[in-house]
Amino acid sequence: MPLSHARTAPRPTDIVIPDCCNLGVVLRTLIGVNAAAFGWVMLHAIHWRAGMLEFAEVSIVVELSCLWSLFAMCLLRRSLPAIGMHRADVLWAQRLACVIAPAVVTAIVVYLFTTVDWLISSFVRMTLGKSIMLAALFGALFQHYFELRTRAFSPALVEARLQALQARIRPHFLFNSLNAVLSLIRTEPQRAETTLEDLADLFRVLMSDPRSMTTLEQEIRLCEQYLSIEQIRLGERLQVTWASENLDSQVMRKSQIPVLLLQPLLENAVHYGVEPASGPTQVQIHMSRSLDRIEIVVINPYHGEVSVAGNHMALENIRERLALLYDVEGQLTTRIARGFFEVKLRFPYVKGAQ
Repeated sequence: MPLSHARTAPRPTDIVIPDCCNLGVVLRTLIGVNAAAFGWVMLHAIHWRAGMLEFAEVSIVVELSCLWSLFAMCLLRRSLPAIGMHRADVLWAQRLACVIAPAVVTAIVVYLFTTVDWLISSFVRMTLGKSIMLAALFGALFQHYFELRTRAFSPALVEARLQALQARIRPHFLFNSLNAVLSLIRTEPQRAETTLEDLADLFRVLMSDPRSMTTLEQEIRLCEQYLSIEQIRLGERLQVTWASENLDSQVMRKSQIPVLLLQPLLENAVHYGVEPASGPTQVQIHMSRSLDRIEIVVINPYHGEVSVAGNHMALENIRERLALLYDVEGQLTTRIARGFFEVKLRFPYVKGAQ
């Protein structure tokens, strides 16, 4: 049966509400708002000590307003598919929500603070109307910034797709795979048929939108199909070891990841770690989950600087996709140790619909 790998999901450019559940978005927002508040307070302060004291008082309202606004935006973004606001024709509603939500939250916070007698004197310059206007302005500015940032990464995704097609749909890979199938038709017809199905599934996913999401289970299944094709060509030279920790079948079914996140790493491991070797060569895949993060490590033998140069393009493409989808919460690191090339992939454990 053909593998239905990529799920239909909103693309990053179809959702313009910032991912306020993401640590990178939260940090950028808090730093930006606090820097603006600090500059405004110091500009009007009669002395730097008085300014620092006033900023410490003002920051109470600033932090509460920011954090609760981010929490509200996080919930709103996650509910977009359910309320039908993820379509491209209603992007204006998402942008408007990014203005209204911070304004409403800030209005509530400031109102509650100004009802406390001993706090009124600390916020003489922070009137309710001014606070609402500033919150709406910051909401619009940060929404526009994050939307521009997302769109700036989108061409990189398109380029990554083209480079992936050029790198993975290599003529020699297709030629060798078909030759391997031909060699099996007479002796093992059932295996030849299965290999052709695996090859068709692999190419189908390679042609899909790189912004699509899939599950960890489906990505692993795709990797197994790819490795089974290479196993016919490389025989006993290709030895693969899978290991997992705190990853049960339910977690792998629920965990959402970008399509073709792991398969290119295994292809690099085979192409640069196994093919140059003359004897049996092992590729190790270690997967683990710690709280809300998933880590995948791919280890293959290292065969000199050529391996690193060849890996560079594919790894950079994956880093760009991680930066768009996960910001600072997604990382890809590499190292060379004791004759092995190691790629470590970390990303948040995001649950998807069953």
